[in-house]
Amino acid sequence: MVKTTVISTFAGCGGSSLGYKMAGFHELLAVEWDQNAVDTFRLNFPDVSVYHGDIAKLSGNDCMRLAGIKKGALDVLDGSPPCQGFSTAGKRKFTDPRNSLFEEYARLLLELQPKAFVMENVTGMVKGCMKQAYLQIIKSLRECGYRAKGEVLNAMYYGVPQSRERVIIIGIREDLGIEPSHPKPQTTPITVRKAWQGLNQTDADIQPALLKDTWQMKRVLEGKEASRHFGLVRISFDKASNTIVKDAGNTATGMIHPEENRRLTIPEIKRLASFPDDYKFTGKYKEQWERIGNSVPPLLMKAIAEHIKANIIEKLTGIKPILEAV
Repeated sequence: MVKTTVISTFAGCGGSSLGYKMAGFHELLAVEWDQNAVDTFRLNFPDVSVYHGDIAKLSGNDCMRLAGIKKGALDVLDGSPPCQGFSTAGKRKFTDPRNSLFEEYARLLLELQPKAFVMENVTGMVKGCMKQAYLQIIKSLRECGYRAKGEVLNAMYYGVPQSRERVIIIGIREDLGIEPSHPKPQTTPITVRKAWQGLNQTDADIQPALLKDTWQMKRVLEGKEASRHFGLVRISFDKASNTIVKDAGNTATGMIHPEENRRLTIPEIKRLASFPDDYKFTGKYKEQWERIGNSVPPLLMKAIAEHIKANIIEKLTGIKPILEAV
């Protein structure tokens, strides 16, 4: 049986890829430029081809050659273009050069003409002045020949023990005559306590999470003084986790254990991001945290991928998922 196919751009450490794999997809190619992200991806997906380089230098023809498909044969083109320029934590400038990477994603979409696409980004792109950027993005995607629709989904309603809102844009190729839709919420929020049940950690896991100035940090958390630890946030055992962000592994900011005065360990945030315990990360503590903070939670993408497979790909009359050699 031929599996539904996907190409993942801005693949990172493989969060989206794992979600697609869980949903029964066959990944043909991953596109990523960051060395640590590529190293991590290859540790976990040794059988998936990787284009390690600048997406701007990857032509549609080369992409299809590397993936072994012809134009129009791919089922899903996935991508999470870097979102810093849209983030509410930044200055949110529409002209931010990091936002231009969306144009490379749209270019490949136009050149590959997959049956469907999925694009993930931060909710900052639909708020305030950046809403004009979002509308322009939707317009550009539709001009590639797609019916496109975006919705804000929170990962904590899809089996992820983390409150993480993201804009998910789903598009269907115009000639297929299907309106895009999104998966409905599937679960109630999972608490941190439940997520960490049965978690085994070693001293080697805990050591990188320890903070210096523990006494001063404790006073800050009690609201008694200000210091360089002002950005620390203690999460609760009885709620879903706060959003795991890229730079929360730093000393001055970060997520603090519900009871212990330390940052979270990598095994702990893997659970909160819905990565399995045996998923491998490489590099230092900060690099591993960044990979997880930048990734799409696998269980969120699994829900999206299953929805697309059941409600779009499998409903196409006379058009079945195919894998054609070039």
